[in-house]
Amino acid sequence: MASRVLAVCAHPDDELLGPGATLARHATRGDEVSVLLLSGGAASRTAPGESQKAVEEQQRLRGASQRVADTLGFARVHHLDFPDNAFDSVPLLHIVQAIEAAVGCSVPDVVYTHWSGDLNIDHVLTHRAVLTAFRPVGGPTPRALWCFETPSATEWSFGVGAPFAPNRFTDIADWLEAKIETLGFYEGEMRPSPHPRSPEILRARAAMWGSVAGLAAAEAFALARQMD
Repeated sequence: MASRVLAVCAHPDDELLGPGATLARHATRGDEVSVLLLSGGAASRTAPGESQKAVEEQQRLRGASQRVADTLGFARVHHLDFPDNAFDSVPLLHIVQAIEAAVGCSVPDVVYTHWSGDLNIDHVLTHRAVLTAFRPVGGPTPRALWCFETPSATEWSFGVGAPFAPNRFTDIADWLEAKIETLGFYEGEMRPSPHPRSPEILRARAAMWGSVAGLAAAEAFALARQMD
């Protein structure tokens, strides 16, 4: 039976860096995959006063995220406009309400979002907002809520938050190269090795998590909540 799958991410490219191959696997297997991006991800890339450049950068990133969705078979990608790398300047309630409004009556079966201990403040507040938006208050609720790591945000927290502690490993051997190829749609996001967002290190990370579970390549997740 097909499932409704939702990834709630802070920025364009997070949907690939974290659970990208797993989302592609969901889509290949007939699940309906939606992506909700809370920020345009452009403000921190432009200098103050370069408003036109910021608008152009945001349009570029939105186009890239749609191209990712089209390539990997995602049903839809939805964009919100919370301030990039400044979610802490917005009341958390506003983020929660925006997620609830974007989801509407179509509550997903499975939700993926950021790990709570990331260095990036937008990731941390996305995690909190998702837990709040999908709190079990008597109505329909996702049956599982999984947290993913984000290379260059999770492993660089160095004690700021709780260490990433995965307890689910998804076999992505057939989808890893599609993840890395589509990351190339986000021009300028990838870096040379040994940066965590380089193709070589992403493959090495997948191999490392795979070795934990006896697989050739895996993405790792930590369970936030499951309801049977």
